[in-house]
Amino acid sequence: MGTRPAKTSKTAKPAKTAKPAKTSKPVKSSNKVELSFHGASGDVTGSCYLLRAGGMNVVIDCGMFQGGPKSDEMNYAEFGFDASEADVMLLTHGHLDHCGRIPLLAKRGFRGRIITTSATADVARVVMMDTAHINEEDSAQWKKILKRRGKAAREPLYTTLEALDAAGRFDPGAEYGTPIALNENITATFHDAGHILGAAFIQIAIKGGPVLLFSGDLGNPGKPIIRDTWTPPSADTVIMETTYATRNHRSFAESVTEFEECVVETFKRGGNVIVPSFAIERAQELLYIIREAIAAGRIPRCRVFLDSPMAISVTGIMERHPECFDKETLAVLKRHTDPFGFTGLEFTRTPDDSRRINEVRSGAIIIAGSGMMTGGRIKHHLKHNIWREECSIVVVGYQAEGTLGRKIVDGEKIVSIFEQSFRVNAHVHTIGGFSSHAGRDDLLGWLAKVGKPERVFLVHGEADSIKSFATHLRKNKLAGEVLTPRLGEKFSF
Repeated sequence: MGTRPAKTSKTAKPAKTAKPAKTSKPVKSSNKVELSFHGASGDVTGSCYLLRAGGMNVVIDCGMFQGGPKSDEMNYAEFGFDASEADVMLLTHGHLDHCGRIPLLAKRGFRGRIITTSATADVARVVMMDTAHINEEDSAQWKKILKRRGKAAREPLYTTLEALDAAGRFDPGAEYGTPIALNENITATFHDAGHILGAAFIQIAIKGGPVLLFSGDLGNPGKPIIRDTWTPPSADTVIMETTYATRNHRSFAESVTEFEECVVETFKRGGNVIVPSFAIERAQELLYIIREAIAAGRIPRCRVFLDSPMAISVTGIMERHPECFDKETLAVLKRHTDPFGFTGLEFTRTPDDSRRINEVRSGAIIIAGSGMMTGGRIKHHLKHNIWREECSIVVVGYQAEGTLGRKIVDGEKIVSIFEQSFRVNAHVHTIGGFSSHAGRDDLLGWLAKVGKPERVFLVHGEADSIKSFATHLRKNKLAGEVLTPRLGEKFSF
């Protein structure tokens, strides 16, 4: 799983030429840039940035805010820029906090193309359609509740049709290491971020001006399925994520062992293993390691439920993109073995199938979304298992502040699920090595390979994490200037 070097301008393929973008109010061509921050600024979610440079207005990511007490209001709020003036969008990857507001951007006037990798386009379509469906269901439910109170409910953030229209704007032509000319002044190059299927960090070169590097989300190296993060090219300005900037993860091998031991002990107690999981990458990774553990006899044959329609769809998408796999997973495919399938695995798409899982009282691994336990089918499984001492809740992903998952991880003894109080009697295991995000040392190593940029903007992290990382970078003089932008803040250079 070695790190593959990124292609530089000396060895890269000739730039692809994008179709001329249209804009109602073009920005004058200049080697100066204006960069503004419209999400993931002092927060982990809602990634969205606007770059005005080289005669274009370029949006990088447009994600949904999640978890916080004001996340709904922030999602419905104005972007901080006129969506109709954006010429083009570059999408780093298909996680909800990076692509979830794309249909809203289109709804508010964006008419440009969304350039991304083929795998990311496939994943983001599923995420956006699923989110639209949830928006519509939630809106309908609240309309009934509020109607009885004589109040009007808010319309859905966007509808399924609006998500479908936005998905039609995807241009999935980005290939790792191949520059794309957005116009005569700007070139964008996608590099493998090693985070999830199709994920990228993006280099943007301005003719006669600076070179910017948007990290997106960087991957946790040494894991199965996806290749490790490429070595970054040099850049003047880096916009860098800090999700795990204050700590490192346990090794993946240790994390797998801990997971297997948890399964064995839980089954001995006569309980179920409940795994809140993100539908993209994490769910498939769990299936991969469970398949290997059963085959090696490290855990008993058991019933495994993937109770997430989105995760089921993404599993199918992953099998369509072997170009993103590492050598270990490709070797599994060459043996004509399904990396994500095994005897005992059940995909449950319908609500009725999901409800029937509640009849299983022991000996099952139940994988369901959402990963932060804020909604979805996982809440039903928690309702039926969280109070049972023989059961285990295995947390394998980041839990944002304010989420149910964060409360459980932080040790709260009584939590609210569907407006009912439940005592947390189940054993809670937090296994950090499954994270698809780079840990502190990996983030520092990636930045060191960029060189010493003139400026680094720290984003996509909790306030304390950003502050700590900024202090370290300044103390060790790893960048000319270290900036911690606030929501809506603009910088010119």
